Amino acid sequence: MPGILYPLLAGIFIALQTVFNARISEKIGLWETTTYVHIVGLIVAASLMFIFGKGSLGKLNEVNRLYLISGAFGVVIVYSIAKGTSLVGVSLSISVLLISQLLVATLIDIFGLFGTEAIKLHFTKPLGLVLMIAGLIIFKLKG
Repeated sequence: MPGILYPLLAGIFIALQTVFNARISEKIGLWETTTYVHIVGLIVAASLMFIFGKGSLGKLNEVNRLYLISGAFGVVIVYSIAKGTSLVGVSLSISVLLISQLLVATLIDIFGLFGTEAIKLHFTKPLGLVLMIAGLIIFKLKG
């Protein structure tokens, strides 16, 4: 059950962060918000690492160089979702985020990309994606 609680918690905080970042960016600007969010995140993450961390930053040299760009992904994520939210609203932004995230995650699973174990594609996965996209279209329709 804890395996489900972490993504649930992440989903809640993504929705909240989306709105909060959009509000901050209205006052200080989008790049400034992106920078601020990452500075606060660095302070919190570093504090938690010093208190609870059991790993070793010294082993970063053992990590595939490709994976080290993941920190830059956070910049793209924060900027893009804040910009999208300001243009199309929270619910549509999060809906598109979820569908694109699930699509990419499915491709990673199917092809075993980035060191993951390949998972056989069952017809329910593409069907689920199609239903999500259909749901997004229905959700977006003006009533």
